[in-house]
Amino acid sequence: MSQGGGTTPAGGNPTALQATGGGVVFSKVFIQRDYSEGTSVKFHTRLPAELEGMIERHVFEATINRLNEFYAEAEEGSCGTYCEGCIGCITAYLIYMCSETHYEKTLRKISKFVASQNERIYNTKGLQLIDPTYRGLRVIEITIFDRPGRT
Repeated sequence: MSQGGGTTPAGGNPTALQATGGGVVFSKVFIQRDYSEGTSVKFHTRLPAELEGMIERHVFEATINRLNEFYAEAEEGSCGTYCEGCIGCITAYLIYMCSETHYEKTLRKISKFVASQNERIYNTKGLQLIDPTYRGLRVIEITIFDRPGRT
């Protein structure tokens, strides 16, 4: 489990929270992938003990469930995604220089969702949700910031 390093995404920028008086990094919590239904991207919805009392269980579960829905949508095979693959093959994949794939579009939606959740819910509670794509879709990282007065 890496403790950071490298750059942090705009949707999960700890300095943005620090600039508003959020404090410094106190600790990190990692939500692991759920492989019980295969290798598709899905994360555990169980609230970690480290976050109890910091965020309501139903809010946390709703966020993780929505992320899981986004990843299921990204991996869903449809007529459009199959045609996309065929056109890519026919054009020697040069088409991807001009257009985004269904998967890339969905990843962009996920980044916007994470940023909005941070802005509306997590940052106000001293937490920062990091986009899973920045952790190789292996974990969801939640940074806990040390706030003045927290024991």
